[in-house]
Amino acid sequence: MEKLKYALFTGCTAKQSTPEQMMSTMAVADKLGIELVELTEASCCGASHLQDYDDFLSLVLNARNIAYAEKHGLTMVTICNTCQLNTAMTKHRLDNNEELKAKVNEKLAEVGLEYKGTSEVTHFLYAIIDDFGLDKLKEMVVTPLSQFNIAPFYGCHNIRPSELQNETHKSVENPYNPTSLDDLIIACGGETVDYDEKNKCCGFHVELQAPHTAAVLTGNAIAGAMDGNADWMVTPCPLCHLKLDTQTAHASEAIGREVELPVLHMQQMVGLALGCTPAELGLNHHLAKVDFV
Repeated sequence: MEKLKYALFTGCTAKQSTPEQMMSTMAVADKLGIELVELTEASCCGASHLQDYDDFLSLVLNARNIAYAEKHGLTMVTICNTCQLNTAMTKHRLDNNEELKAKVNEKLAEVGLEYKGTSEVTHFLYAIIDDFGLDKLKEMVVTPLSQFNIAPFYGCHNIRPSELQNETHKSVENPYNPTSLDDLIIACGGETVDYDEKNKCCGFHVELQAPHTAAVLTGNAIAGAMDGNADWMVTPCPLCHLKLDTQTAHASEAIGREVELPVLHMQQMVGLALGCTPAELGLNHHLAKVDFV
């Protein structure tokens, strides 16, 4: 099998608020023999907020990021659901609108760049599933997670809109019944927990506008996983991780029930199954303590 190589778009969160996600991404890539070329010139995707303020600027910003991946001649891999959505949405719009693409390239020309549409955009979750392969991953597991009930939390932006997700990735997801994260848990030897909130919003993007609603969404998600007898939750999105790991006090108050569970980044779960140490994966960075015994 030819070695997999991607242009890594880290986004903001993995380099600032969740450094353990960056650590675990690199550790897992090393274990799997995947080469990640970090796009150090890239900037924020707009986080689904800039888009509301200045749609054209957000297109230029994301096209600029993709153009850096194109300079490497590589597929861009993201590690944040919101980054994935904004980047893939930009690519979709520009690839299907030559006039808009030309306007964006007028601005990019000012910094010596051009968006061509030659690089694909995929999330690291789907790079593992679609490109590396779950069967091969299973063969590399040295510490099966068979003693853990693991609740997948998909979040919104990796599975919606479904038309974009299914255009971008080889794995076709049903936004009402996604399977990718469940399949990854099973490949790592874990037991999946099915619960109603696994494909709902964590509340991150309404935190500033409606904090109580955000807290209710967070609390309901954790409560659903707890009621399913989960030992952990796992998510492919650092924004979901921030809400689920750091906002449990507000969430508990909002729903009138104490809720808290260890929440792992998807990469940390895979890393544990592959034999990485908790220190290599940054498990000490979590607010809810992760017991791995």
